[in-house]
Amino acid sequence: VPLGSHNDSIQGDPGTTTTLCKMTDNIDSETGLSHNTRSPRFTQWVAFLGFSVISLGAAVEAKNSDNPTASRANQRWAVACCSITCALTFIMVALQLHPIPASIIVGTKIEGVVVLILAGFWAATVAVVSDARNGLAVDEEGKVESGNLYYFSWAGFICSVILTVSYLRAAFGVDVASELRNRSARLTLWAGLLAGQLVIMGSCANIFDQRCAPMTDAGDEGFCKRTKFGISVGVVGTAFSLGVVGMKVATSQAPFILEAIFACMLLAMNGVGIALITSGNGPGGAIGNLYYFTWISGVCAFFLTFSCLQDFQRMSSGAQAADGAHTGGTPTENDIPVEPLDKNADDV
Repeated sequence: VPLGSHNDSIQGDPGTTTTLCKMTDNIDSETGLSHNTRSPRFTQWVAFLGFSVISLGAAVEAKNSDNPTASRANQRWAVACCSITCALTFIMVALQLHPIPASIIVGTKIEGVVVLILAGFWAATVAVVSDARNGLAVDEEGKVESGNLYYFSWAGFICSVILTVSYLRAAFGVDVASELRNRSARLTLWAGLLAGQLVIMGSCANIFDQRCAPMTDAGDEGFCKRTKFGISVGVVGTAFSLGVVGMKVATSQAPFILEAIFACMLLAMNGVGIALITSGNGPGGAIGNLYYFTWISGVCAFFLTFSCLQDFQRMSSGAQAADGAHTGGTPTENDIPVEPLDKNADDV
């Protein structure tokens, strides 16, 4: 292609000219390297590395402790997950410190694959370290025994989710948070309630198997009844929340009356659950997953019910306004009196 025609084609395309100008602005004239090579998620990667290192050290310490009831296989799995995530995160941080490898990694499919792998490993890590049967972050009663392992494993999991959402938004223009908000009203709250009810159901079932199973005689009758109630709350709440989330995702809406009834029922059940489960004699009395997610579920159910009540009040006000407009309405104290035109003409 002749050089002149190539230059004319570039000058005739404003989009191409703008892109070339941006690329030229980002290149250092002395080194020939781009200025903006670090990922906009670099701070999150560094934080993720710190969480991984602390969790790895705590997991190794918990594994080396003498706990005869702990599952050694799951302990080794937790250490392996922490080691893999720590190594991958360190590599990602190190590559972003130099412009050349950073330009190959940042915003590409490689970063996306690594983010998804880390999110999967970290979800497995949280599930293992939070299980009372494994003797890692919590003891047999679900009480937090290793604060570093418990809290930093959850922090790492949350950071992996944030990294995944940030990458999807940057690479594909998919804003997960906005999509959830715009998809349907209260979808985020229902999703949070669904997650909380799943944790309540699983944690109570785990505690019941350990302390209230028919083969064990150590279970207290009142304690076991509260644990059964927690399982019931988790099962019912999961079914209701999953149904509403499914309808909102599939059709962008759910029947308002059904949603309001479910929200009120779950508020009542979780309110009683907070009183019974998180008390001193309940299965969630100790600080742990069950304690936190019982309260989280109660808060979500409260805001769901409050939001449904607000929508109901708005619909009622709208219906009354529509009826008033249809019937001609009645004078109110805010109406401005207007005298007849003929009377004004006579006065003039």
